[in-house]
Amino acid sequence: MKKTITFLTSSIIAILLVITSCSSGGNEGSNSSAATESLNAPAAGQSGVQDDASQKDIVKVAVGSADHTTLVAALKAAEYVDVLSNAGPFTVFAPTNAAFDKLPKGTVESLVKPESKAALRNILEYHVYVGKLDQAFFKDGKMLGMVNGSKVTMAVKDGKVTVNGANIIASVPCSNGIIHVTDAVLLPPEKK
Repeated sequence: MKKTITFLTSSIIAILLVITSCSSGGNEGSNSSAATESLNAPAAGQSGVQDDASQKDIVKVAVGSADHTTLVAALKAAEYVDVLSNAGPFTVFAPTNAAFDKLPKGTVESLVKPESKAALRNILEYHVYVGKLDQAFFKDGKMLGMVNGSKVTMAVKDGKVTVNGANIIASVPCSNGIIHVTDAVLLPPEKK
């Protein structure tokens, strides 16, 4: 009985191998070229993961917002896209394009230059808190330690929430945290 089972198992495996090799017949070249292409493709970080079914992460939400093109350009220039695509959770205070327009003329253009990368990252990190904080968490006078090591101060008055005086005009939950849209850019204090 044992020999019969072994013979049948071997026969089934042999048949499956023949069927598999016949069904892939003319595709060997395309499979190997596809494999070669994937090996030669530049490695992407977390931001390169394609997932159209799940809730969007912070970067994908920002990229999809017509009001945050300047912020997205700054994230790219500072090479900060993959950081905010990671699991988090993060709370991001995201200035609108109009908020960036309030800065002195030429500020954004000079910050996105390669030689200003450290200064730009410092500003962007002043907009990021590690942890997910909904608006209900914010209390008047509450201070938050931001990623760059400096603190922001929250204020709540008549149901309106501000961060360092910038109004939070909307909040968008994301798969890796939350975005609080602001009407001003938060500028970190000078480091001593």
